[in-house]
Amino acid sequence: MQDSLFSTPAPDLYHFELLARRQGSLIIAGIDEAGRGPLAGPVVAAAVVLHPEQRIDGVYDSKQLTEKRREQLFELITNQALAVGTGLADAATVDRINILQATRQAMLEAVQSLPVTPDHLLIDGITTIATRLHQQTIKQGDSRSASIAAASIIAKVTRDRVMLEYDRLYPAYGFARHKGYGSAAHFAALQQHGPCPIHRLTFAGVKEQKKQPTP
Repeated sequence: MQDSLFSTPAPDLYHFELLARRQGSLIIAGIDEAGRGPLAGPVVAAAVVLHPEQRIDGVYDSKQLTEKRREQLFELITNQALAVGTGLADAATVDRINILQATRQAMLEAVQSLPVTPDHLLIDGITTIATRLHQQTIKQGDSRSASIAAASIIAKVTRDRVMLEYDRLYPAYGFARHKGYGSAAHFAALQQHGPCPIHRLTFAGVKEQKKQPTP
């Protein structure tokens, strides 16, 4: 079941959580993803249940934070949240079912990996996931809900760490620098080497290079 989207800015980052509790929800999970746009690597989703009486200072949209601050908040969220779950859909899954469905699959996996079962989901964006749990989509939720913002940080840091590991496996592409996004250096590497096993072969900029040999 999905609520209608909120169209006005929340007065504070805990507004949606407080409203859900007033309506009877006890375990509220924020859901967000990282990595929908890159040419390579997985899309990673996270689900976070924050402590209802313990706020974490500085939690905000991960895109607005420095890498150092994201890492700091990642540790705080991991240690202080009631529950954290992650889900991942790899490049092959993205190619097989498309990026939207892969994102929904990763989000569902993140929720299912939580050690507790939430009774209310706050999801960034406008797309629900395939669950009977009560869910509420929020446009720009990563800058309007603390739970979603926390999930955005967990997802972003988790994905960045995955891409650092892939950089060690496929050093020719510079994944440590651009994390799989379509930078000039990444396109140049694709033209020189062709795609590697973690590239999304259905994405523009990659599919044109499919016939070239991998390193």
